[in-house]
Amino acid sequence: MRVCLLTDKPDHPLLAATSSALIEAEHRVTFLNPDTGTGSPSELVIPDDFADVYLLKAHTPRSLELARFLEAHGARVVNSAAATELCQDRSRIAAVADGAGLPMPRTRTLDTLSEALPGAERSENDFPLMVKSRHSRRADLVACVDGPAGLRDLAAKWPDEPVVIQEFVANSGWDHKLWVIAGEVFAGVRPAPVGAPPDAARSAPLVRDLPRAWTETALHTGEVFGLDVYGVDVLDREGAPVVVDVNAFPGIRGPKGAPAALAALALRRPRPRSARL
Repeated sequence: MRVCLLTDKPDHPLLAATSSALIEAEHRVTFLNPDTGTGSPSELVIPDDFADVYLLKAHTPRSLELARFLEAHGARVVNSAAATELCQDRSRIAAVADGAGLPMPRTRTLDTLSEALPGAERSENDFPLMVKSRHSRRADLVACVDGPAGLRDLAAKWPDEPVVIQEFVANSGWDHKLWVIAGEVFAGVRPAPVGAPPDAARSAPLVRDLPRAWTETALHTGEVFGLDVYGVDVLDREGAPVVVDVNAFPGIRGPKGAPAALAALALRRPRPRSARL
């Protein structure tokens, strides 16, 4: 088979290890950066010479445009352009999650962060709260705001930023990363980027057997969003999982079995699936 990875970082550890596994099994692996050039991304491929599968490890507008072109011409793309695009919009993520009954913080959307300022002084009981860029991207806004003054400071730095405002989830200070590849769940623990910071002298808790509710939540998330390779960021709220983010095709650094699972997925025949858009 011929597998093409759509990415600007072919040396990423997950992709490099997956490529090695595929090549060792005598499959052909190529890389394509959709952000190359200035013309239409469709010019980067030859319709009569498509790969058997494209792994979409890129989220830029040009990447999505290329993925849609490939799909329109019958190519298999993992994850789909529609599912990948959905996971770039935190407002849509929250709406889809709410409709599916996934445990996620209450979320409201604002066209600009400045819209949150009127009335902030009268709603101090609503703090702390989470402020995030609506559109997920590198170096986007993710901040915990403790009160009106902090909100004013943030609005001064990001006045025109479209945002989502979420309730703050009290947590242990550890962010549980659940990564899923074709139904196989991997787990890791990282310091939460915001919230109660863990004691620097205390090591991260070991991830052994995940509670059944956690794995079920992770798998259900993939079904809801139409994803085959994805990450679910989960906080522990008194033992119950709360989904705080969903990522299409994350880096997945650490789990030893992830490259083999991704290689197996690339070689697998596709299953009919669709995101709830």
